[in-house]
Amino acid sequence: MSHGLLDRRTCDRARIARDARFDGRFFTGVLTTRIYCRPTCPVKPARSRNVVFFPTAAAAERAGFRPCLRCRPETAPGTPAWHGAAASVSRARRLIERGFLDDAGTVDGLADTLGMTARHLRRLFLRHAGASPTAVATTRRVQRAKALIDETAMPMSAIAFAAGFTSIRRFNAAFRAVYRRPPSAVRRARRRPGGRGPSRQSAAETTAARQIRRAPLSILSATIAAPARKRHASAKAAP
Repeated sequence: MSHGLLDRRTCDRARIARDARFDGRFFTGVLTTRIYCRPTCPVKPARSRNVVFFPTAAAAERAGFRPCLRCRPETAPGTPAWHGAAASVSRARRLIERGFLDDAGTVDGLADTLGMTARHLRRLFLRHAGASPTAVATTRRVQRAKALIDETAMPMSAIAFAAGFTSIRRFNAAFRAVYRRPPSAVRRARRRPGGRGPSRQSAAETTAARQIRRAPLSILSATIAAPARKRHASAKAAP
């Protein structure tokens, strides 16, 4: 682990204990499966010699790991901790979170907004986040798309644009690169017996999706889960 925030021993103890206090502060990559997890993952912990740690989900994906489908790293509370990062990196991250690199935004434009060169910005990101600004933005979009696939019945084309992708092709390519399967396969798996996939899209879900591109990931799950909770409450109240 190269980010200097938490030492390896602390991370290892936290993941073995499934300590919720560390959820979102680091991610564990399992070398034998090439999957990365949250510290609270319910799967039996891998042996210490078979794991590595990353400060962000983007850093884990850059190293060739894919997200765990059990603990769902995209739903980790808060945001990855970048303690010690330069103020410019923190500001850049906030701009990315708000969608600066979506639509027609570029890394050059982001760097210009921050008053630095694109090369210097990339260097800062690699040092403090373990991944480039583009990789961080792509991870953000894929995480939003995964949450929408899990919690709504929106068509894939709508999910792609709601998550911040500029084309269906880029959405499919980015999602497959992260999860090693197309988004349609992930949705089908959620709809199998015992799965938790929704059966239809509600008007509330459609409204929520329109807001997701600018919503922080820390409140994303709560926002899109609200319609499901409302339906569940209505079903319980029905005679």
